[in-house]
Amino acid sequence: MGEINQSADNHGKQSVGVKKSKKLSTRVDLTPMVDLGFLLITFFIFTTTMSEPTSMKLNLPKDVKDPGDIMKIKQSSVITIMPSKDNRIYYYEGELQANGSNIKATDFSNIRNIIIQKKKTSDPKFFFVVLKPTPGATYGNTVDLLDEFIINEVNSYALTDLSSEENQLLSSISLTN
Repeated sequence: MGEINQSADNHGKQSVGVKKSKKLSTRVDLTPMVDLGFLLITFFIFTTTMSEPTSMKLNLPKDVKDPGDIMKIKQSSVITIMPSKDNRIYYYEGELQANGSNIKATDFSNIRNIIIQKKKTSDPKFFFVVLKPTPGATYGNTVDLLDEFIINEVNSYALTDLSSEENQLLSSISLTN
C-alpha cells in the first residue's frame, strides 16, 4: 500500500506572509508486489512441463519356438558394418574371409553411399545389415549409424558383438595402418 506522510509545520499555527506549500513525502510498501512476484514464479514453475528424456526406440525380435520360423537371409545380401575408433568404419559384404581380405575401410562421409549401393544390388526381401561396434567405437558413432539405417530405410538390421575372429582381424588391420 502507499501512504502519504504529512508533517505539521509550526504545530498548527499559521504564519503571516508567503504561504509555502506543504512538502509531502510518499512511501510505497512493496511487500504485496514481492508476494505477487513469488506467486507468479511459483505458478510458472509448477505449470511448465520439464523436458522429457529422449530415447531411441529399439525393436527387439520376438522369441521363436519353431526353428522353421526363423528369418532366412542370403549371405550375398548381408553387409556387416563395424565402427571403430577415430571415426573409422570397417565393413565387409557377405561372409567374412578367413584372411580378412574382404574387409574394407571407410568413414562416415561414404557409408551412406555404400549402404545405398548394397541395397540396390541386393534383393530387398533379403537385404540385411549387421552392426558390430568395436571396443574403440563411441556411442555417438553407433547412434549415427543407426540413424543412417533409418534414413536409408533399412528395415532389417541387427546390433551384435564382434566375433573373436573379427576382433583379431581388425586389430591386425589397425596395427598396419
